[in-house]
Amino acid sequence: MAMATTLSPAWNPRCVVYEGLSVRSSFFQSPAAIPAPAPQNVERSRRNATIRAASSSGGATLPLFSFDGECTGSVFLDLKVASAHTARGLVHRGVITELQNRRRGTASTKTRAEVRGGGRKPYKQKGTGRARRGSQRTPLRPGGGIVFGPKPKDWGIKINKKEKRLAISTALQSAAVDSIAVEDFEEKFTEPKTKFFLAAMERWGVDVSKHSLIFATNVNDFLEKSSRNIKTVKMLTPRSLNLYDVLRADKILFTSSGIDYLNQSYGVKSQLEEEEEESDESEEEEEEDEDGEEEIEEDQGDDEEDQSS
Repeated sequence: MAMATTLSPAWNPRCVVYEGLSVRSSFFQSPAAIPAPAPQNVERSRRNATIRAASSSGGATLPLFSFDGECTGSVFLDLKVASAHTARGLVHRGVITELQNRRRGTASTKTRAEVRGGGRKPYKQKGTGRARRGSQRTPLRPGGGIVFGPKPKDWGIKINKKEKRLAISTALQSAAVDSIAVEDFEEKFTEPKTKFFLAAMERWGVDVSKHSLIFATNVNDFLEKSSRNIKTVKMLTPRSLNLYDVLRADKILFTSSGIDYLNQSYGVKSQLEEEEEESDESEEEEEEDEDGEEEIEEDQGDDEEDQSS
């Protein structure tokens, strides 16, 4: 007699749910019948949707606040972004590379050849009525070796430098919808005081219950110590700027000097790219000069041979 299998009403073999997004195969259901996804985090879904839209934007205007929380003007953020059909793939590749390169790869286990002990046969082969055994360190015994266990490994993968920079600038530009700018406030912190930092965040309208990111070019010890006790706040400098923290943040706060640095280093025509182009042009000119000198030397050698003949 066949037994009936009872499945949970929420279980559906034709549907895969990932972070609140329902993905169904067109083999089982027509696209017209697929309901609209209901994202759990509306702000982050809007951020992800703007990654592709940011590639066609011409920059973004951010409100500029003073340390007291008053809006004193605006600043313009205009960064170089990837094209519309490659933006999401580029950012995804950058995040995967960054997270995988963080892995230490130091996990290690010992095989039966490496574990200590087990050199003597525990008992004779026959006549005991027990299963034959040649070592006490077999993987079948407690304290024995590990079969197919992890060994130290290098998990690092490579990404081009320009791709990495473009992924960061694309993510920053797409995050402009959830970003504000604040005048430089490093000098305001004369002592490590978390309560003082929380009051400033509240004046700027930043909810500390959500993940927030602060990007500043200069961070003194007092400011760092005032913010490091808050788990949802991440303080980054140009040296520690990374793609994962940018995408993870629900709110990004830039300082005035941070905006200037980003426009200069990651802008549509950054100073770094200009220096690279100048260095490439100088190298090409040097190669041309060397080729010209070689041609002149060859011509002189041919003239000397003709005169000697």
